[in-house]
Amino acid sequence: MEKITHPFKPIIDENSEILILGSFPSVISRENDFYYGNKRNRFWALLSKIFDRDFSLMTNIEKRNTLLKLHIALYDSVYSCTIYKSSDETIEDVCYSDIPSLIKESKIKHIYCNGNKAFEFLMDAYPNLKDMTTVLPSTSPRNASYSLDRLYEKWQIIKH
Repeated sequence: MEKITHPFKPIIDENSEILILGSFPSVISRENDFYYGNKRNRFWALLSKIFDRDFSLMTNIEKRNTLLKLHIALYDSVYSCTIYKSSDETIEDVCYSDIPSLIKESKIKHIYCNGNKAFEFLMDAYPNLKDMTTVLPSTSPRNASYSLDRLYEKWQIIKH
C-alpha cells in the first residue's frame, strides 16, 4: 500500500456555516475527481432530499457552488494515509487534515461527521472540537442498515 494524499481541495468559503466531514475519498471518488463519486453512496441523494434540489443532475462545479450557496463546507478528516481500496478500517499512517485552520476564516459553528470513522479521526487530532461536532450515520453503501429515509431522519439536522 502506498501513501495517498487527499486529491481534492476543501469546499469552503468565508460564509460557510457548517462543515460536513467524511473520512477519506474512496477509490471511485478519486477516479471521478470529486467528493462522494460512488453512485452507490447516498450522500448526494440525501442532500437532494434535504434541500429539495437534484444534485444528481449537477456537474461537480454546480455541486460545489450549490453547497457554498447553502453555506455548507465539505472536506475529510484525513489529509493523507495508506488505505486498502476504500476501506476506512484499513487506514493507517494518518496525517490529519488541519480542520482548525480550515474553519478559522469562516462562520462555521458546527461540524457534522459522515460516519463514526470521520469522527474518530477528527477526535484523534482535535478533541477540543468535540463540543461543536455531531456524528451522523454514514451515507456509505456499506451502511446498508440505514435506508435513505432513515438517513434523512438523522441528517435533516444539517438544514439550518
